[in-house]
Amino acid sequence: MLHPQTNTDPIGAKAVLHFWFEDCRPWQWFRQRDAFDALIRARFGVLVASALAGQLASWEQESDQALALVLLLDQFTRQVYRGKPQAYSGDVHALALSQRALANGWIKAEPQRVRRQFWLMPMLHSENAAVVEQAIPLLERFADSGTADVARANLMELQRHGHYRRRRQR
Repeated sequence: MLHPQTNTDPIGAKAVLHFWFEDCRPWQWFRQRDAFDALIRARFGVLVASALAGQLASWEQESDQALALVLLLDQFTRQVYRGKPQAYSGDVHALALSQRALANGWIKAEPQRVRRQFWLMPMLHSENAAVVEQAIPLLERFADSGTADVARANLMELQRHGHYRRRRQR
């Protein structure tokens, strides 16, 4: 059941942002760890389900809340549903939010590089080669060259196979 405050009160968004950018360490973001997955599932599983069900649409209107929604749809789904097709079920919505943030100037206005990086991660995760190709200069400009290098590797895989093979091996 959806918590009564979840869909209108930004407290949930603030909790997501604080957890991801304050409580977590960068190495936790990109390594598969069962304990980390379980922690996210326990703390944010209800919010992830609400986001996937479209119940957090009010978060799309303000940049901090929209970034929290991107994290729920693009990052937290990968922990909550690891090894299942649902792990990628928020990707399309997260990509739309990322592209809207770019158009609205939210990414350019964001002072923290790491937050800009996560605004752009849905583009890096896309299986559309044109989107990933577009992400490379944006990552170089707004994030860092290491993340842009990951996007380059993703682009090569998409050009070679048409999809991310690791997603099909589960």
